[in-house]
Amino acid sequence: MAGPSDAENEAPEANGVSRRALVRGAVRGALAGSAGLSVSGLFDLNTARTMAQTTESASSPGSSELRPITFEALAQRAERLAAEPYRLPGSDLPQELAALDYDAFQAIHFRPEATVPLGSRFSLQPFHRGNLHAKRVEIFLQSPDRVRPFAYDPDLFDLGPALKGRRYPASLGYAGFRIAHGFDTRRPQAHEEFLVFLGASYFRIRGRDQVYGLSARGIAVNTGLPQGEEFPDFTSFWIEEPGGASASITILALLDGPSLAGAYRFVVTPGVVSTVAVETALFPRRAIEALGIAPLTSMFLFGENGPGVRGAEPSDDFRPQVHDSDGLAVQSPGDRLWRPLVNGRAAPQISSFRARPLEGFGLLQRERRFPAYLDVQARHEDRPGLWVTPASDGFGVGAVRLFEIPSRTEATDNIVAAFVPEVPVEAGRPLRLTYGLATVGAEPSSAMAPTLARVVSTRVGSAERLRPTNPPSPQRRLYVIDFEGPGLPDDPRADIKVSLSASAGTLVEPYAERVPQTGGWRLYAEFRPPNPWPAGDTVLRARLSHAGRVITETWNAVA
Repeated sequence: MAGPSDAENEAPEANGVSRRALVRGAVRGALAGSAGLSVSGLFDLNTARTMAQTTESASSPGSSELRPITFEALAQRAERLAAEPYRLPGSDLPQELAALDYDAFQAIHFRPEATVPLGSRFSLQPFHRGNLHAKRVEIFLQSPDRVRPFAYDPDLFDLGPALKGRRYPASLGYAGFRIAHGFDTRRPQAHEEFLVFLGASYFRIRGRDQVYGLSARGIAVNTGLPQGEEFPDFTSFWIEEPGGASASITILALLDGPSLAGAYRFVVTPGVVSTVAVETALFPRRAIEALGIAPLTSMFLFGENGPGVRGAEPSDDFRPQVHDSDGLAVQSPGDRLWRPLVNGRAAPQISSFRARPLEGFGLLQRERRFPAYLDVQARHEDRPGLWVTPASDGFGVGAVRLFEIPSRTEATDNIVAAFVPEVPVEAGRPLRLTYGLATVGAEPSSAMAPTLARVVSTRVGSAERLRPTNPPSPQRRLYVIDFEGPGLPDDPRADIKVSLSASAGTLVEPYAERVPQTGGWRLYAEFRPPNPWPAGDTVLRARLSHAGRVITETWNAVA
């Protein structure tokens, strides 16, 4: 489709998507509305070490390996695993744990005094299995000279009234884990949780002063395709105990699923901007039609642009907006595309954005003001965005795909973004990938190219109210797009050029003016839809230029 950007928007397609709705469960219930679990630093370190250590006779598979594992050794293990048929994990969860309802599962608490120290700046707490979190993961703690299997210990938990008096063997294992960090160098023992691995290949990370929001994943397999999505699992983790006052922690993970196995190395550095250096070796068991690299998963219920798409019902809610992310950004050389997220379609929608080459992409939460949300507990304004930066050799030829799934509840993650290679993945052909993840708060961010002004809001309303026609044309819509950031002229008389396009219908009568209250510029444009209106999304685009150069990212929205 022709447009003002090198990032090419392919025709989106609507089809039924078989997708697991992610109930945030333990993480959302325990942590929403706070910056994460605070570990006071007052726990007894000797007690914690005693409770956390286990002997080499732990009954979990693989516990006999005593030497520290390297990433390359783990990659070899993953390759051997992929050469064998996939074996579905056994359902060994005791019935009373599987039958726990939400409240009973939430009543299980890890004992703070049992928190496991990892060096002087980090600490770990595992998650109990039960309810939706039925699968077991192995956890190993390793230093340069040894590995300690971290076996389940019932004394680490208060199991709550529903399980009072119950005890389970070391083989029960854990559902996942969370890691805390001493952000304040003056109080290194005052730990705050900032990282969670829980469920399939999902993990969540936040920067200092942020709260959890969207999730990242190790990999996505056939998201949005008719045959249904596959969810590989991280089955084992090796957590390297940082030395001294190290600012980073390294986590190795083994991935397994019906279509592939893989090895991952995560080097995590928490801070105001928390970063993750990701290296992975993937070994496909079979051909994969759509492999989602560096996938991000988020929630968008409704936002400032109202229902967002034609036919969607407005939300009857006291809060002006409810979302963990409000848009997708895709960076290519000299251009950055911004797609505001929408909800309320009749069916799931897939959109693709090709970048030649891809410099980065992310799901971002650009609206950072409390009055935009008015939710004291959820703190949507403090939820991070995540920005993906491929290594210098990139991800190859492909496109960033955006999956928007209709949802009526904020407990469901209904947004997925990932890079999907153009050529399907072949069985037996390994892939090696490296990329970076960075949390994004208020922009502009050092993780993103700063030379283009960004879209900070998209508002839509009836064009009849400001520009009435006789007879009235209720389908006419007025789009109001605000840009802020570097490169915008201060002179309100500056000669601003507007580039507009629509895949169907027309955008007419554009007008740009400076907004003295913010120092930004506002673009008004009326959309006149075609008659008849074609099925699927109508894609609208706009950007501003001045003195012969592009000064804003490309606004890319759907009508």
